[in-house]
Amino acid sequence: MNATLPPRPLLNPLSDGDLERLQTLLDAVPAPLEPLDVSALDGYLCGVLLQPRPVPAEQWLKWVTDVEGRPAPAGPALDELQALVRRRHAEIDRAIANRDWFDPWIFPLDEDDADPEAGEAGSEDSGEDNPPQDAVLPWVAGFAAAMDAFPALMASPDPALIEPLALLYLHFDPEDLEDADALLAVIETLEPPADLGEAVQDLVRALMLMADVTRPRAVKPGLRPRGGGTRKGPPARGRR
Repeated sequence: MNATLPPRPLLNPLSDGDLERLQTLLDAVPAPLEPLDVSALDGYLCGVLLQPRPVPAEQWLKWVTDVEGRPAPAGPALDELQALVRRRHAEIDRAIANRDWFDPWIFPLDEDDADPEAGEAGSEDSGEDNPPQDAVLPWVAGFAAAMDAFPALMASPDPALIEPLALLYLHFDPEDLEDADALLAVIETLEPPADLGEAVQDLVRALMLMADVTRPRAVKPGLRPRGGGTRKGPPARGRR
């Protein structure tokens, strides 16, 4: 008799209300702890999930509520916060495993939140109030935090990782990328995204390209876009 596999748990994506509740719980983490915000958290979870070996939850959860990994006070609020984070972790894990499109938690900035100098540079001529880098940077900073906490992906010698990493790190100031000559060389060849939608498409495409290296599949059918949305799984953008 063939053994029956246990049913896979149902995916329970976070609603907009859940997302707001999660940010409220993160905001309530007491000082001196410094929690991630929801956008940085999303990038951080992607960085955790793309590691060559699975990272146990007890190792990655502590960095959610403090950028230095200090323990948060136990209690119902922490339990609720971690339950919401685990659900988002599972949602992204499923999307990466299936090479499915998903919506990263990246939000257009209000005019008051933008870098004043960047806003002046990208105003009338570009047709945008704020350049896309401003909105994407918190997410990428969260991804970079995962690379600092769990360096196995960045330590991989596989050259196929360089371009997708460059698609993410191009949002940083080059002066912040010390000792990353190979990454900087590729960044210099890439066209920056024209708008926020293109930046998000590049980001998801980069994640799936990295997954092909660190979480390979027997068959690589390519990124499957989600139906009904305005953002689709993108084709590769050209170099300069």
